[in-house]
Amino acid sequence: MTKVGDEDSLDLSMEKKGDATILYVCTYPPRECGIATFTRDLTDAMDARFSPYIKSRILAMNNNGMNIYNYPKHVRYQISDNDIDDYIEIAKRVNDDDSIKLVCVQHEFGIFGGSWGDNLLAFLELIDKPVVITFHSVLPNPDDRLKHVVQAIARRVDEIIVMTPKAVEILETTYGVEKPITIIPHGIPTVTFEAQDKEKKRLGFDNKTIISSFGMMSPGKGYENVIASLPEVVKKYPNLLYIIVGETHPNIRKIQGEEYRNMLMSVIKKHKLEKHVKFYNKYVTLEEIISYLKASDIYISSGANLNQITSGTLAYAMGCGRAVVSTPFLHAIDSLDKKKGLLVNVNEKDSFKKHIIYLLDNPKIRKDMETNSYYASRNATWPNVTHAYMKVFKKYMSISNPEIRNLPQIKTDHLLTLTDKFGIIQFADQTTPNITSGYSLDDNARALLVCAMHYEKFRQYEQLKLINTYLDYIKYVQDPEGKLYNFVNKKKIVNFKKWSQDAHGRALWALGYLYSSENIPNDFKEQVAEIFQRAIAPLEKNEIDSPRAMAFTIKGLYFFNREINSPKITNYIQRLASKLEGLYNENSSHGWNWFELCLTYANSKLPEAMIYAYLSTRDKKYLDVGLASLDFLISKTFKRTMFIPIGEKGWYQKDGERAMFDQQPIDVAYMVETLILAYQITGYERYKKNAIDSFQWFLGKNMLKQVVYNEQTGGCHDGVGETSINLNQGAESTLSYLIARLSLEKL
Repeated sequence: MTKVGDEDSLDLSMEKKGDATILYVCTYPPRECGIATFTRDLTDAMDARFSPYIKSRILAMNNNGMNIYNYPKHVRYQISDNDIDDYIEIAKRVNDDDSIKLVCVQHEFGIFGGSWGDNLLAFLELIDKPVVITFHSVLPNPDDRLKHVVQAIARRVDEIIVMTPKAVEILETTYGVEKPITIIPHGIPTVTFEAQDKEKKRLGFDNKTIISSFGMMSPGKGYENVIASLPEVVKKYPNLLYIIVGETHPNIRKIQGEEYRNMLMSVIKKHKLEKHVKFYNKYVTLEEIISYLKASDIYISSGANLNQITSGTLAYAMGCGRAVVSTPFLHAIDSLDKKKGLLVNVNEKDSFKKHIIYLLDNPKIRKDMETNSYYASRNATWPNVTHAYMKVFKKYMSISNPEIRNLPQIKTDHLLTLTDKFGIIQFADQTTPNITSGYSLDDNARALLVCAMHYEKFRQYEQLKLINTYLDYIKYVQDPEGKLYNFVNKKKIVNFKKWSQDAHGRALWALGYLYSSENIPNDFKEQVAEIFQRAIAPLEKNEIDSPRAMAFTIKGLYFFNREINSPKITNYIQRLASKLEGLYNENSSHGWNWFELCLTYANSKLPEAMIYAYLSTRDKKYLDVGLASLDFLISKTFKRTMFIPIGEKGWYQKDGERAMFDQQPIDVAYMVETLILAYQITGYERYKKNAIDSFQWFLGKNMLKQVVYNEQTGGCHDGVGETSINLNQGAESTLSYLIARLSLEKL
């Protein structure tokens, strides 16, 4: 059980060295079981992120050897839970399969045969692959046999994953487990945070107050206590509807039929609540679960099993941003406080009544709980959970870096969402464009750059239409003197009172890049040339003198001049670069090789501009300054292999403490670009590695360990704060991700 690798010592080769398989031991659909659903969702998310280089395969547990299932093809093996010979035979076959690099057991005591599922030990005893186990149940106060089984399992695995801090405490103090234990929360789908009205209307529940519970029905769910609490609630809120979602657990139905549901129906009739309590009696899809949760004003978790250490239903409810009323089982105690929900006494109808009425009487408190639950659960979305699982797996698998070999597919969906006929809208409320924020030259220039880069790579006609839109915007904001103005309001009125050097420089950069791009239609290039030639007028008047504006301008001049080779433009580049060199000489000192006495925003563009100045003039002093300042910046923004952008709340003054938050996607994108250029010029592998590591910030390698890029929408969240990511997916962040992602195509 020796560790063979870690996240900081990985083979960064792009070369394929043989695909790896992770074998998951679990129940699996179409078997109806919570573990089956969890494992399907986990492996789907893992495959979406890492396939085909790391593949998920299933060893499915079957019940009693009496049931067979029409499994999908990625179910490679099956075991009958009560057949020891099956465990032994399959373990041998797994050992002989060289493609399997790791075994991940999704553990629940009831899915393995024997006493407390001890048949699993026969399998673990023989397996010679690394084994990681996820305990979905960790029971306090075990009897001797249970304690022995858990200890024996722990001795035979390399690492344990649990979903709550309480589970770690129980395993270490009660069971004496000494193996490494990692907390990874129960995965949840990535959904937007929405008010209830839209989903209520879709489901036909307009003007209803909805409370809900969901999950496979079985005795012990405590629904009868919730129902019995409702008569007083309904008197005060006559439009209330309690929806119980989910079919009876198949194992319960096999033995007891619908006895529990029938009992609940009798309680409903007793209290004359037929119009206020409804069942949705089926094995629900994920889409249905999300729909009912989004329609809910309160989610009720009423189970009587106070030892429950993990609740997928609670995780899903919080993930949809819903206020929760729950019995005090272990997972609820770990996850809920008064800012997210309320705990009630188990099996006490009056306690349910009191807390339900309290939340309905206090809509502001309830809305605050919704917001707090949603933000607190962002680390549990499936992209974040897969990132956490892979971090554990890589300790025990000798594989080339899967993040490098399988970057997310380049997706421009959210770019299209944010763009109307006039240009790209600045801000978004989560994923919805906020037209009241208007438009900016900064964003439309970045969008033009992204589409030019995308068209170079993929030659898609859609990008040419977008290029035309963004180019029209830039023409729209240019005044007769050639200046490009930044802000246009929702009424398409340009703010000609405020000119931004930075925005003007960014536009020159985008225009220059488009002009130098191969296969761009000539009519676009003619428009660019006209705008560009007029836009360099501020250079002639020495009106561009801020460091970053000079840097952006140098980059635009470099690309434009690649096509026309003008001594005049080369002279502009030299003049601006010399000003930056002067700032560097003035402000740099031992231990501070920088252009200013503070690191702020877009820092990497300053050394990058010096490298472009070298490419334009072949004056090596510019390259020397560029690389020296870049190396200094790397020393201040990397902690081992994690890129940590300078936080905008305070920046980093010389001889002061650097701000860690908020971190902006634009700074990450700029660093990726700069490092790739440095690698291309020098051939130094460390710059390539740093570029790749910087990009991983978007995919969860950041201080919050949360994925910032949203693969569902193709958007990017608006930064990393001290405790959470910004949920909005505006233009700057989305374009920053796309710039970084498209830049990696050059490696």
